[in-house]
Amino acid sequence: KNRIINGNMVIDQRNAGAAVTASGTYVVDRFAVANSSDGGISVQQDSSAPAGFVKSIKYTITTADGTLATGQRLGCQQKIEGYNIADLGWGTADAKSITLSFWVRSSLTGTFGSSLRNSDNSRSYPFTYSISTADTWEQKSVTIAGDTSGTWLTTNGVGIRLEFGLGTSSDMSGTAGAWVSANYASVTGAVSVVGTLNATWYITGVQLEAGSTATEFEHRPYGTELSLCQ
Repeated sequence: KNRIINGNMVIDQRNAGAAVTASGTYVVDRFAVANSSDGGISVQQDSSAPAGFVKSIKYTITTADGTLATGQRLGCQQKIEGYNIADLGWGTADAKSITLSFWVRSSLTGTFGSSLRNSDNSRSYPFTYSISTADTWEQKSVTIAGDTSGTWLTTNGVGIRLEFGLGTSSDMSGTAGAWVSANYASVTGAVSVVGTLNATWYITGVQLEAGSTATEFEHRPYGTELSLCQ
């Protein structure tokens, strides 16, 4: 049921827990760093996790960028293959709703922004979640109506681009809660993690499933998850 691969962050074939700093680098399998800001980051698999999980992704800001220029952002991204979302029917009148759920922790509190986008970034759905207590694991879920417009690949290209925003320029930020024909990676006014030196942000238990209800995280056998990553 979970369209996300390695949502519990246990598979790290490239780095074996070592930190990465470059944009486009996979920190754990399937989850990539997106960074066009002037901020410095250290990102790695971490052993901090809520009950029922053993690993997470941790972002640490080593150089803050408090003023993001046009086109600049920091995010955590997974590209879901088109074959794996074909049944959702996005881009048609029969588009199905999805529910995204995840566990998150940060040294910062407030309203954070994220988004779903299509392969060419011409359609996006910015959404928010809130962190109320610093340095504490909190579970979140967001239900999103399927997009009846735009082009959504059902091949081995990018079907859905899921990005958790950690600081996004104003031109790439929009109003939460609606599909738009724009390249929005986050929400206007969202917390900018990259804007705070030594700020931390963690995530695990990421699940994207059809329907309007967040169900229990699908723990697949390790061998199955590894095969999906490969």
